[in-house]
Amino acid sequence: MSDQIEFSSFYRLLNSIKEGDLEQISFLEEKINEFKNGVNSKSFLEELGLLYLSIGIEELYNYTDKKDLNSIGSIDKEEWDTLAIKNEQELPVFLANNMIRYVKDNKKAKELSIKWNVREGEIRQHITKMARYITEGIIDVIE
Repeated sequence: MSDQIEFSSFYRLLNSIKEGDLEQISFLEEKINEFKNGVNSKSFLEELGLLYLSIGIEELYNYTDKKDLNSIGSIDKEEWDTLAIKNEQELPVFLANNMIRYVKDNKKAKELSIKWNVREGEIRQHITKMARYITEGIIDVIE
């Protein structure tokens, strides 16, 4: 990726909620909504990453049937295995596939191309890479 993109502050927010700082939940919800709408992005890569963060957290909730990061962080291996069977795939694959599907279904590459005056092909080159990158960050937080 051409620019250094940093999402560590968001991962720290997720971790603080996972560790029990429940006062941050409303801030998290605000950030997720902001990320979905591409507010305050400085580049197409950052906007794609932020969009993926919002999708990733929502899909994490869908995958686990929980909206509590603390309880998600407490899931043991046996329960993760059960969830993988129920969802017909492991969490990392589930998250990345749903991120990529959202971008394709909602024609986000074209939208980002127009907004940032970047070739659509350039954006498409980063769709899968960014999905993997964001997925790894989310998995690191919940483990």
